[in-house]
Amino acid sequence: MKNGTVAKDRPVLSLSKVSKRFGGVVAANEVTFDLYAGEVFGLIGPNGAGKTTLINLITGVTPADEGEITLQGRNITQLPTHTRAKLGIVRTFQHPRILDRCDVYTNLAVGADLAGRRRVSSRNGREDRLEQLLDLAGLTEINLNDSIDKLSYGQQKLLEVVRAMLSQPLVLLLDEPAAGLNRAEMDHVVKLIKLATQENIAVLLIEHAMDLVMNNCHRVTVLNFGQQIATGTPEEVQSDPEVIRAYLGGAAHAAR
Repeated sequence: MKNGTVAKDRPVLSLSKVSKRFGGVVAANEVTFDLYAGEVFGLIGPNGAGKTTLINLITGVTPADEGEITLQGRNITQLPTHTRAKLGIVRTFQHPRILDRCDVYTNLAVGADLAGRRRVSSRNGREDRLEQLLDLAGLTEINLNDSIDKLSYGQQKLLEVVRAMLSQPLVLLLDEPAAGLNRAEMDHVVKLIKLATQENIAVLLIEHAMDLVMNNCHRVTVLNFGQQIATGTPEEVQSDPEVIRAYLGGAAHAAR
């Protein structure tokens, strides 16, 4: 099901001067950007730049010290995490967070259940969507009744993206989805991201694999020590002198 009610001429998610400090450490300093339906927005920067902190601020895991976060024009800055999830903000993690004592199907059911709570899918629709997503993720051969620990690390990461997309979010936050994956698995991540854009899902992508970012993002913003130092198309960001000095260093890829 497409999120066809989302207007592409106004942002789905907006951050306005969002700041967060941990003692004397500035994790986010007046970060501002808009994220649109059907867009892949890259978030890059060196280790400790504040990228994961920003996802935690968007999802409500970490409260913002200053600034405003809005979803479809609604101020969600003070809303709890579970409410933001029900409104359509869903994330994945650097390392898969799974129900390790449950089978594969039960893990996937978490995403389907959230879609049901949001009333954006029917039972028959969920089964069809699960089949579609497993195919794109290269997971059609797995046994849904198997214990989750029978899956490889790469399969678990792909499964987490499938689970997130089963919830049919408005905003999909991907925290290093390709980390630890081989080339074939990375290609499956790209297929899932492309489906998300086709369905008007707004995607925020944190990733250290620069080829994935530069080839799949419409826009990119660069963080350095919590400071937003550049925002633009991949081409503009790659050629920005400050970005090159702070992060890219002329290399084909950079470590998180």
